[in-house]
Order: sequence, then C-alpha cells, then structure tokens
Amino acid sequence: MNVGVCRIELRLAENLSLKGKRRVLKSIITRVSNKFNVSVAEVDDQNLWQLATLGICCVSNNSRYTNEVLSKVVDFVVNSRFEVEILNYEIEILPV
Repeated sequence: MNVGVCRIELRLAENLSLKGKRRVLKSIITRVSNKFNVSVAEVDDQNLWQLATLGICCVSNNSRYTNEVLSKVVDFVVNSRFEVEILNYEIEILPV
C-alpha cells in the first residue's frame, strides 16, 4: 500500500476577506475531491486571507498511480480558472 501526500501553497491575490477565501477554497476542495476521489483539506494559513495551504491525500497499491493522480490534481488546480496562484507544491509517496 502507498500513501501519496501533496501540499499545495496558494496565493489568493484578489481576495479581500476570510469569507471570500472560504468561498474559493470550498470550490477547489469540492471539485478536486469529486473529480479525483482524493481527500483534501486546508492544513495551514487558516487566519491569513490571501494565503492558503491545501493537503491532498491519495491511497493506492501502486506508487506510480498515486503519483500520477496527485500530479493531475496539481495540473487541474493550475489550469482551472480558480482565483488562485500556486506558489509551491510538493508530492511525497510513502510506502506503508
């Protein structure tokens, strides 16, 4: 079994409040989890209204598949028309 973990740091440049941040993140989290069947949560920067960090997790018996799914999630966030800019991301595959 392999557990893939992805951490995406986002900047919401045009956001003006925590309420606006929640609206954008809820849209991202819902669409990503529905499309890729992964777990997604905001894991850091909860009190900052222009920064967000998402944690994404995928469990599989094939490490290549896990990496592929997480890479597609990052590509989806980059290429979708969300009001965000990706500052950094990292993917880690953990054999369990």
